[in-house]
Amino acid sequence: MRPALLDPLFAPLSSLPGIGPKLGDLYARLFGQESVEDCRVVDLVFHFPHSIVDRRNQPGIANAPPGVIVTITGRVDRHQPPPGRSNQPYRVFLHDETGELALTFFRVKGNWLEKALPIDETVVVSGKVDWFNGRPSMVHPDYMARLGEANSVPLVEPVHGLTAGLTSRVLRKSVEAALARVPHLPEWIDATLMQRQGFSSAFDAFHRMHDPRDETDLDPQAPARRRLAYDEFLAGQISLALVRQRLRKVAGRPVTATGALSRPVIDALPFSLTNSQATAIAEVLKDMAGEQRMLRLLQGDVGAGKTAVALMAMLAAVESGGQAVLMAPTEILARQHFATLARMAAPAGVTIDVLTGRTKGRERDAILERIASGETQIVIGTHALFQDNVAYKDLVLAVVDEQHRFGVHQRLRLTAKGISPHMLVMTATPIPRTLVLAAFGDMDVSKLTEKPAGRKPIQTVVVPQERVGDIVDRLRAALAEGKKAYWICPLVEETEESELMSVEERHATLASIFGPAAGLVHGRMSGPEKDAAMLAFKSGETRLLVATTVVEVGVDVPDASIMVIEHAERFGLAQLHQLRGRVGRGEEASSCILLYKGPLSENGRARLSILRETEDGFRIAEEDLKLRGEGELLGTRQSGTPGFLVASLEAHGDLLEIARKDAAYLLERDPDLTSERGEAIRTLLYLYRRDEAIRFLRAG
Repeated sequence: MRPALLDPLFAPLSSLPGIGPKLGDLYARLFGQESVEDCRVVDLVFHFPHSIVDRRNQPGIANAPPGVIVTITGRVDRHQPPPGRSNQPYRVFLHDETGELALTFFRVKGNWLEKALPIDETVVVSGKVDWFNGRPSMVHPDYMARLGEANSVPLVEPVHGLTAGLTSRVLRKSVEAALARVPHLPEWIDATLMQRQGFSSAFDAFHRMHDPRDETDLDPQAPARRRLAYDEFLAGQISLALVRQRLRKVAGRPVTATGALSRPVIDALPFSLTNSQATAIAEVLKDMAGEQRMLRLLQGDVGAGKTAVALMAMLAAVESGGQAVLMAPTEILARQHFATLARMAAPAGVTIDVLTGRTKGRERDAILERIASGETQIVIGTHALFQDNVAYKDLVLAVVDEQHRFGVHQRLRLTAKGISPHMLVMTATPIPRTLVLAAFGDMDVSKLTEKPAGRKPIQTVVVPQERVGDIVDRLRAALAEGKKAYWICPLVEETEESELMSVEERHATLASIFGPAAGLVHGRMSGPEKDAAMLAFKSGETRLLVATTVVEVGVDVPDASIMVIEHAERFGLAQLHQLRGRVGRGEEASSCILLYKGPLSENGRARLSILRETEDGFRIAEEDLKLRGEGELLGTRQSGTPGFLVASLEAHGDLLEIARKDAAYLLERDPDLTSERGEAIRTLLYLYRRDEAIRFLRAG
């Protein structure tokens, strides 16, 4: 049960004064909800200002700097309405001891200006001053008041994110009403830590965040923000620890690897395993041999050989008499994993099946029957693997590819089905350590840091869009020599407002040059169409594949050696790195051409130069985190990993480390959260909507 103390914050947003259906719709849009029914008062409490308007600057008219907000006190001299029905603006002139200022208004209706700014009255106005031919003018002042009411003009005003139709004055009113409902909360932070970090109470921190006095109050290191960032990290770390505690309660089944299947497979591999692959395999097998279930994250850069590690783990599961599944995020990837693993595992003679949403009818029934009887030893597929009608005879290991599309909750859903396999989660997006802690704090981590032998470095060049003709000429020569190339575009079809080259338009241009050798693949094509396009490219029927980012993850065409990325400035670093990793997978020296449209922003320039300097995915991920922040890095805006409300991994990484230790210490002493601090922590979990974890306390 949510503590009654928080009820005022979780009341519907529409319970605040003045929020009717019309304003409610605007708030729903602001908070990304379907309707105002889904919004709560607490949403406004966490909607912090991002900057301030400072009206304390009162330089006098003659000294007002252009384009800066100032406050002017002056006497109204005259009104100059536009003549007749012309489109001229309405002007009001006032003066102070330094000079004269024109207040300019467009489309004025009625006589409200005469009432607001009477002649010979002293008034206070605030807004930006522009200078034309040596004359100052202020267009539509933000605030106007008579001298007697001047204290109604807020000298420092917080600026919040808005949505079309919502004014800052209305939002401010709602925020103040929401803040009035914040109760004095029980203290969940340890007293010595409070003192050491100089934290105030949560109640004071919320009020301080919404009432910044100057720029320093908005700094990520401001005491109030650090206090709330710590709370958010603590809530996250405790919920991850509770999930882990719950997952650990379901005993694992020790797996004894005999080597009967893995040995022939390793002997037949055309390459020898790298040191980091051997280490990762040893770590995985050690985890699986224990009493507790394995929960391990395998991080490997593009082409570092994660698949071989996963296969060894799956073969160990089969050797001990069980089944293993490998789940991929997309249909293309699942079928590709199937092709790769079936080839690699052939010497072991294991039975492998592939099951996706597209497997239908009799074929599907036959596969389901083989899985249920245990005849199928390894199953590869998409989310379809965990639907209710899929019954396993004895599932011992689940390997999940591309973790960030498969969060904690899906892992729990698996466990809830009464299936408690060991879990190995793979990602080709190297994740900075802080982010691993924040998103997957409940997992052990293995890293693959070397590229398999024989992989050549990829030469990366940055070229302006104007030289696209040169690139096409180079491609013509390369394709004539029998090489294969990708050409990546950011959009599927041309849209009015976008300048970006759409994939269909680019394909049409290139097909007019290269004819049927140019293939096309994008996300809006059906599964079979995509497969056919990929197959044609793999077999060499097409030699140039024009594509969107659907080829980003895991598509494997070893003899492709050229990657052109158009509008590279529009892609994130990690994504560019993933795309580049589609080439350089064979014997051939490979190149990646980043086409950009100038002028580049500082950020865009930094991204492209990092790619030119390094192929180390871990360094790229750290840089990406600095440049873009964690929300974008994992695509978390829509994937259920933490996009933070207050905390920022770049600014508050030190606090994350403390929160992780604090959570472990607390749960070791009070695993059911029944102590006084434990009860306060329950309030914290509800406040940050991490209350799913509380259900595990009861269920556990």
